Amino acid sequence: MPGDRPDPSDFQQIRDRFEAHGQGHVFRFWDALDDAGRERLARQAVRIDLPALLRVHASLGENQAGDLKLEPVPIEALPEHGGDPERARQARERGEALLAAGRVAVMVVAGGQASRLGYGGPKGFFPIGPISDRTLFAQQAQKLTRLRARCGRPVPWYVMTSPATDAATREGFARADHFGLPPEDVFFLSQGMVPSLDFDGRLMLERQDRIFENPNGHGGALTALLDSGALDDMASRGIDTIFYYQVDNPLVPLGDPLFLGFHALADAEMSCKVIRKIDPAEKMGVVARVDGRVGVVEYTEIDDEQRHARDASGDLLYWAGNLAVHALDTAFVRRVAADADSLLPFHASAKKIPALDAEGHPLSPDQPNGHKLERFVFDALAAARSVCVVEARRSEEYSPVKNAEGSDSPATARRDLVALYRSWLEDAGVEVPSPGTAIEIDEARVGGGEDLRSLGLRSVEEAGDIVRTARGVEA
Repeated sequence: MPGDRPDPSDFQQIRDRFEAHGQGHVFRFWDALDDAGRERLARQAVRIDLPALLRVHASLGENQAGDLKLEPVPIEALPEHGGDPERARQARERGEALLAAGRVAVMVVAGGQASRLGYGGPKGFFPIGPISDRTLFAQQAQKLTRLRARCGRPVPWYVMTSPATDAATREGFARADHFGLPPEDVFFLSQGMVPSLDFDGRLMLERQDRIFENPNGHGGALTALLDSGALDDMASRGIDTIFYYQVDNPLVPLGDPLFLGFHALADAEMSCKVIRKIDPAEKMGVVARVDGRVGVVEYTEIDDEQRHARDASGDLLYWAGNLAVHALDTAFVRRVAADADSLLPFHASAKKIPALDAEGHPLSPDQPNGHKLERFVFDALAAARSVCVVEARRSEEYSPVKNAEGSDSPATARRDLVALYRSWLEDAGVEVPSPGTAIEIDEARVGGGEDLRSLGLRSVEEAGDIVRTARGVEA
């Protein structure tokens, strides 16, 4: 942290510092505050890195769409797209060895609330089970239970919350008895907060005694790992590889040995999974070589010529949609987090920010009135000595819950879960229920067709409570 920050009890030093950076207006209601309100504002103000914020504001407008030089990046393709089956076999064996050696941790980014889905709480507690309504957290805990059983070692779960969801997440895990996982193998950490700026680069007040802040983005996961002591906890366990994913995607195969193995074979510091975009306009970031370094270009940053570019075969040139699933070496995370201002720069997006006007009246803007700032985890790719990009199948690994209705909604995620479970049954030679039947599999005991085959099942009825079916349930 910068060394020029005064003690929170020395208000004059704090005020002088803010005045020197053109931010003295945040104290305009100081005289109207009680002692508790003054202390809250002072303690918040003293930890804000004003020079860094002003550098972000000064940099706005750089790297606009069309300014970036893009090139396709080498990708470990699926066999049906030319991938090498022998290399995939080697990768899977390498990944399974990493898991069996206890060198892998799983990290979920779960700081968001499910308000857009009409649910009042952390998104991880949103019900997603096609029949049981089990939550996202519960389903992912099932996956971890199966992973632990398969590799014969603990696989600790690092759950990143935000200040808005931290208490509720911890309480929910405690009520659920940590979903059957050992409590000592569940580590909670909270991402940081960052102030927003109006279009003139001025801090905004949420209340008279509080500067408006928002979570610092999924890139804050890397700094949170360092600041929380999670990296030290991993080191004490002999862990050197992190499997990173976001909580809103129920199809993610946690601790995927194939992906981990490709990461290890490439001696990569950071790796990412991609899927083939459905069409050029799909709202997914694209993994490519950006100005000579592997990176992700957001769909809002790529220009139309790049978005629609085709190769000699007529396929999209930039088809590699980012899944937000990564493998990271812990030493790499430590290095990036220690130099976050350089390697994880803040990005600004224009938003409608509820704030106070000059007289202290609350505003409810109907147009964007400022910039929210976030770090992006994929910016770390540019700092990696080596990067591995691995193709995945959309039907097996990607169906996020982002919207209340339409695409990427609870309905589409449940539909895709049922389709995945149906494919597992078919793969295992189990008689499959008729179309229109919802299916739900206990992922603590079955993680795919191979597990089902090992049970020797011929019908769903023989599976007992491992496989549940229901007619008349949306499937």
